[in-house]
Amino acid sequence: MTTSPTEAGPLRCLVTGARHGIGAAIATRLAASGNSVVGVDIDPAVDARVVVADLADPTSREEGFARAVAELGGLDVLVNAAGIFREGGVLTSTPSDWAPVWAIDLEAPVDLMRLAATAMTPRGFGRIVNITSVHARVGSRESIAYDVAKAGLEAATRSAALDLAPHGVLVNAVAPGFVRTRMSMLPDGRDETETASFVATYVEGGRLPLGRPASPAEIAEAVAFLTGRDNTYITGQVLTIDGGLTATF
Repeated sequence: MTTSPTEAGPLRCLVTGARHGIGAAIATRLAASGNSVVGVDIDPAVDARVVVADLADPTSREEGFARAVAELGGLDVLVNAAGIFREGGVLTSTPSDWAPVWAIDLEAPVDLMRLAATAMTPRGFGRIVNITSVHARVGSRESIAYDVAKAGLEAATRSAALDLAPHGVLVNAVAPGFVRTRMSMLPDGRDETETASFVATYVEGGRLPLGRPASPAEIAEAVAFLTGRDNTYITGQVLTIDGGLTATF
């Protein structure tokens, strides 16, 4: 017997960037709740259900999406967690430096929302969560491409939420602050959250009230709620998970 979208039962979830960091933690958390999860990532996996695709390439992105949905047998949940960072400011970088960041961090998730909506709206049910960043609302030096991409994705989250609300599809964003992932690793191999300057500024200096970075699992817990059936009335919102970072100055 086929389960209706509003009844109890496993959800069919697609998670981008599912091989590492926040995306991997989200995929693990959703699967732990009994959901069916397929990841889309540029890196292959031998111990997880991951479709290999280059999200920066429109053809590869659409083909990867189609393969993942076919493997799932449909789609109830999309989590856009894939992301990259490239250092560069308005004086030290050019559009050719910004384009690769925008392709992964902005164009891909917006396009995947479009593709997901075509699968979700006929059934009158869907959940989409975009992983943005505190960079969407507070800037950082030498981060112009990343800052712009995350701000744009939050705007797209609101727009999509309005477009899809009549169809039973809820669209939200989660904005992490400091999280220990590959993205927090410095070129010399150190984690930025373990450096003396980070400790002095954010921990001892009080800029990070909880005094520590988040783990990917802490971000995944919030995503699990927003993508679940218990979320019935939250849409068009950004949940900031930053240990109080943006609550102070």
